[in-house]
Parts: sequence; structure tokens; C-alpha cells
Amino acid sequence: MKKISNAILAVTLLITVGCTKLLDEQPRSIYEPGYFKTEKGVEGGLNSMYAFLRDIYGQAYYYNICLTGTDEVTYGASADANFKDADLTSGGQLTSSTSRADVIWNAGYTIINTASGLIENATEVGLAPSLIAEAHFFRAFHYFSLVQTFGGVPLDLGSGELKFNNTPARTSVRNTVTEVYTKAIFPDLRKAVEDLPSNPRIKGAATQTLARLYLAKAYLTYGWWLENPNQIPTYPKPNDPRTDPDGRDAAWYFQQAYNVATEAIDNPGPFKLLDYFYDVHRADNDRNAEILLYADHTDQSEYYNEGSLTYGSGGAPDNFAVWMMTWQSENIRSAINATPDVNTSSHWVSTVVRRATQDLGRPWTRMCPTIGVLENTFADKTNDSRYDGTFVTVYRGNWGNNTTYYNANFMPVNTGDPILSFLPEQVGGVNYNNTGYANYRIASCGVLAGRADYVIEPRAINRQIYPGLWKLGVYRTDAGGDRQPNAGSTRPFNIAKFSELYLVAAEAAVKGATGSRSAKDLVDVLRARAGKWKYSNAEKTAKTDDNSQAMVNATPATIDIDYILTERSREYYGEGYRWFDLVRTQTWQTKAASYEICPAANAGEGKDGTYLHTPQMFNRDIQKHHYLRPIPRGQLEAMDMTAAEKSAYQNPGYPEDFKD
Repeated sequence: MKKISNAILAVTLLITVGCTKLLDEQPRSIYEPGYFKTEKGVEGGLNSMYAFLRDIYGQAYYYNICLTGTDEVTYGASADANFKDADLTSGGQLTSSTSRADVIWNAGYTIINTASGLIENATEVGLAPSLIAEAHFFRAFHYFSLVQTFGGVPLDLGSGELKFNNTPARTSVRNTVTEVYTKAIFPDLRKAVEDLPSNPRIKGAATQTLARLYLAKAYLTYGWWLENPNQIPTYPKPNDPRTDPDGRDAAWYFQQAYNVATEAIDNPGPFKLLDYFYDVHRADNDRNAEILLYADHTDQSEYYNEGSLTYGSGGAPDNFAVWMMTWQSENIRSAINATPDVNTSSHWVSTVVRRATQDLGRPWTRMCPTIGVLENTFADKTNDSRYDGTFVTVYRGNWGNNTTYYNANFMPVNTGDPILSFLPEQVGGVNYNNTGYANYRIASCGVLAGRADYVIEPRAINRQIYPGLWKLGVYRTDAGGDRQPNAGSTRPFNIAKFSELYLVAAEAAVKGATGSRSAKDLVDVLRARAGKWKYSNAEKTAKTDDNSQAMVNATPATIDIDYILTERSREYYGEGYRWFDLVRTQTWQTKAASYEICPAANAGEGKDGTYLHTPQMFNRDIQKHHYLRPIPRGQLEAMDMTAAEKSAYQNPGYPEDFKD
């Protein structure tokens, strides 16, 4: 049985069945049918539904397939096949072996079965309806993730549809998409809305507002699926008409999405929009009133963190997603004097040292933003605080003593000064071809007359050097935490936010839903908030500008899906939403088939520093069958079925790379 952080653990001890002992942490691969009729079984089942979130959210390879290959992210300089295949650039190909969708398949079905066990048996130990509702929520939550990722998936794990199964099944039948929604997702989420409390039983537990968000998202997604504007095939009958078993059309589901989302906005319980976008992602303000669900971590106990506090494993349940978009800033070199010898290594020192702080962390350089993100998505960097509240754009010296070093133009810098700045716009006059500086990484930095910091313009970022992801940056409160940057992040990984209710309702309104708020009204709530500044990360100082009216004035009078998607990217960049957004709206190919990034000058991906600063257009081969991920190879090989049956089980368009 998985452990979980202190917050959720305390909840289950207090509110389940009055157990006064700590949980029995005996690992279990199989639960007996009667296990969930015991106090220990109820506790273990409830705990595991939260604990298993860490196996998915913050797991970098799952994070990769949620973002890489979209208009938000391409592969970075150190990417391996996991990332290049997901990107679909230059021959990258997804297969049942290379797609890391197995993460959500394996963890999701574990919790689905546990939830079914609780739903069937927990009433015998007096489990309150509000606690059973948590099981309903999590079963729907994982089925919703699975159906968006794979299409129709099995409801019968071996003992009947939505039944708890404790005997390994060697055959499997996939249900249709409509069956997964109408038999599992919608009924479970409606039950969760009905029985979950408005106030969480403890911080981080499921609530009615959370259930309403996912019910609204499920209605919205299913409405798009019924409409199928670009004729995307599905499983298991790709060419059959998409019809609802209750005879309802897409418009009915869009209206339901709007109704449920606005009801949650009007009845938020303890949740709300924070006043500032910056505060939502400030590490010392985690688990705030805008966050509805997160995969929790702690730096107070390795036991409850389920991961080391001194090193990172590079695997779940560590939260190591942000490493992927963290580049090697420690390789920037400054000189020990104003006239150094370019060939003498002792004349050059690293002035941005690796630390476990929100602006730095462990560099893996597996993923990077596209130029379009900096240039178009975040075009307004003056009024809109979300660019500054998303990225690290200024890397400051942190060598921690009073020594003065010499940086760009061999001008003096001291600890705390900017060493490298990503400029908000093109300025001209930047020299990227300087030869008077040591360290091959400096070839990817520019020098601008009169500035002591190296600079890079938006159209000069490349796969090696780019703004880091501040909003997901690491943070430690334990003693000496800044000296342990190689451990997994101990911050919670945010999964669901109250703010998304506004954009779900706005998208439904664009699709024809009606109500007291228009799409523009809903979008402007978030845009007005984005115009309010509290602090500037780039300037490292308090900032009180209020550009709310300018932000609202810039909103188009008529909102379309493209604008909704751009707002979603500004609000949730780098958080793992993007692939689902583009697949839901069937805009992946049109939004992400090409992108710009500055490449390496040779096939060595710039290991010798020969990164260019002239953007190049790259093309992706996004086909309609890519709108579903392949069924994992491990699932196919584990089934006692013929090769033909396994082939039919796989989503169309993917190669048969499983062993018979």
C-alpha cells in the first residue's frame, strides 16, 4: 500500500472509521474481496487514491507526452528518444513502446480498481457517503484521462463492468467512448457532485467544486467528440457516426458544461481566484485557495515524500518534471579579471551555481519552449504579468561571496547581479558571434554594448538555452535545502485549478452555450487578474502596476476557439494541459504542425557550442491517428490473446511492435 504525505494521511486517520493507529504500510499487489470491508482496507484504499497521483503528476515522461509536440514545447538539446518521438519532428515516431502513455494506463487502472473495491464494500464498515464519493470521483477522474488519451477503454477488468477485480485477467475487451462516458464518467462525477462536501475534510481532499470542474470538462470534451469537426477517427469503430445513446447532441453537452462550470463559480466553497497570478505559483504559497487538486510532496520526511531528499531517482513517485525544462545555466562563465586569458580555464568561473531554488534547479534540458511561445503567446510582456510569472528570464549571480567577476563586455558583476537576461523583445545590435569569451556554452549567449549581462532575444533562443519554467521551480524549506538541488522537487504538483472553470465555461459559450456570462465576460475575469502586478521576477522587486483595464480593452469583442486556446496557454503554460486541449478541440495539427527554434549548426546538437541564433522552421508529421495514443506494449504482451486480437485491440495507425 502506498504511503502519502502528512496532510492526507492525517485526514484518513481522523475521518474514516475512528482508527487510532498508523496505517499498515504493507505493500499489496492484490487486494482480497473482503479487504475493503475492514477499517484498514478503507484507510488504505482512500490513501492510495491520493498517493498514486504522484506516480503520474510530476513524472517527467508522462509530463513530456502532455506537452512535447504541441505549440508550447519541442525537444531540448539533451533529449533522448522519449522526447524526440513525442515531438514527431525529423522522423520521430510514436509506438506502443516509445509513447509514455503507459504511465497513465498503469497507475490509472490500479486506482480505478481500488475505487471500485471501496464503492462496493465500504458501506459495511459505515463509510460515510462523502467518503465513498471520493472513490466515485477518482474512478471518473482516471477514466476521463484514459478515454481522452486512448479512446474507448475497458470497463470490465475481469469481474464485470465497473466491478472490483482481484484475479488477474489475461483477456480484455475495450468499451466504446460513449460507454466509458455514459456508464462510468458521467454517473460517477454526478454522484461525486451530489455527495462530496463543499469544504474539504482536510486540505487537499476532493470537494464538490473539484467534482464540478471535472464534470464540466467531461461534458465539454464529450461535446467536442460528438461534433467531431475534423473527422478524427476513434476506437473501436473509426468510421461509425458518433451518436449519443440518450439521443443528445453536442449542443446539449456544451450547455451542460457551461451550466456546471458557472454553478461552481457561483458556489465556490472555500476556493477562489487569488488576486495575483504571481501568488498562484509562488512556492512559499503552495496549496493555496485556487488549487483544487495536487499530487503532494513534503520536504519534512522521506517516508511520506516517498522519495529521497538528497538525490533524485529520475522516476516516480519523485516530482522531477521541471528538470526537463531546466537548462544548464551553471555553465555560463564569467572572468576573474577584465583581461582574462581566453584559453586558461582558471581565469573563468561559474557565476550561476546550481541551487534548489525556484529560479534554478537540476538541468536536464530535455524540453524547451518554441519561439512562438515567447513571441506570440506571450506577446504582451508589459501589461500581462503571466510571462514574468511563468518564466525565469533573468539569471543572477549566486556565488555567495563578495568577489567581483567580469561578465559581458568584461564589465564587473557581483553576486545578485544579472548574469544572463532573456530580453522581452528584439532589440538589434546583439553580437552572438563573439570569440573573446571562454567556455563553449557562451557561444549561445549574446553581448550588447553597455551591458554587463549576456543577453538573448526572443527569436534567438535555441534547444540549449531558453527561459526556464519559474512556476514549477523547485523549493525547499528544510535546513540546507539549497545545497540539495539534485533531489526531486518537494513542491506539490498542481493538477486542477479554480481558474479553469472560467475557461471551460467560456469555451462552452463559444460552442453555443448561453447564460448570464458571455465568453468575453468569463475570459476577462482572468485577463483582468493577469494585468495586476505584485512582484517582478525579472526585476526582483515589488511592482504595483495595475493594467487590468488595458488587458480587458485588448480582448476581442468576439471570442473564438483559437483565442480560448491562446488564453489557456498563457494561463497554464508548462503545466501539462496542452496536448489534451489541442486534441479536444481537434486543432493539434493546425496549431503545432510547424514551429520555430534556433538549431545547432551540426548533428551534435551543439555540444561544442555551435548553436545558431537564426530561427529555423521545423515540421511535424501529425497524422489523424496520433490524436489517440497507442495502447502500451506491456498491456498487449500481457494478454493471452492471438496476434490478430492484439492487433485489433491496438489503436489504428500504430505499428505492431509487440511480441506475440
